[in-house]
Amino acid sequence: MQIIGMMSQVPGVGKQRRYVVTGAASGIGAATRRWLEAAGHRVVGVDLRDAEVVADLSTPAGREGMVDGVRAEVGDALEGVLACAGVAGQSGDPERIVKVNYFGAVATLEGLRPLLARGTAPRAATIASIALLRDPIDAVVEACLAGDEATALANRGTDGHVAYTSSKRALAKWVRRAAPTDAWAGAGIALNVVGPGIIDTPMAAYLVGTPELRAKTIMETPQPYGQVGQADHIASLLAWLTSAENGFVTGQVIFADGGFEAVTRGADWP
Repeated sequence: MQIIGMMSQVPGVGKQRRYVVTGAASGIGAATRRWLEAAGHRVVGVDLRDAEVVADLSTPAGREGMVDGVRAEVGDALEGVLACAGVAGQSGDPERIVKVNYFGAVATLEGLRPLLARGTAPRAATIASIALLRDPIDAVVEACLAGDEATALANRGTDGHVAYTSSKRALAKWVRRAAPTDAWAGAGIALNVVGPGIIDTPMAAYLVGTPELRAKTIMETPQPYGQVGQADHIASLLAWLTSAENGFVTGQVIFADGGFEAVTRGADWP
């Protein structure tokens, strides 16, 4: 009872919050939207279609339009931003993968940070992947972190899966660097990144879309806590990370992968 009483005194707990979710029309983004709305919060969706704000995060103009569209919907303050929009490695379009997965996500977080700074108990999160455990193209990661989109695209290569790995590695590194800074932690804004395992969404249809594909994926990608994750498994974690109840977690890469990262890195890490 004492703990419940203490939590009720935390700013923002138990109150309706204003959220932005990119990639809200499908997959993890759609599940996150449903999760937040079921809890009584207001959600502004951003996507290429079926959203309050229609924007293409692969372009500078689309990113700017996203920020303007969000401001038109919510005004000058937000409590939560969830950058869920992404392009799968299987898409075969390395350029769009890097544009959306890194530069679109960072533009979302940076562009909406001033609104978060005016919110109550502001929080933000984005999505990486267990793919970041693979070897990236270092030149792409370095260019991303330097904010040099042209150089990142020039070095992206032709393999969508490697571009995906590189974009997600860069995004996780960016979060780790940004989260402790004055602009984020110093402003009271928690910032974290979730690394999902294989999740049963339209984006992962090439891995789990048929019984044969699912069996092959499970064999090649061990997830001892469960065979394949569900979108709600990630949505519930994202919802907590961006809730007022998250009072002390920031700058973390949190793998939600059924144990894949633990199996891959082994018991000797860290």
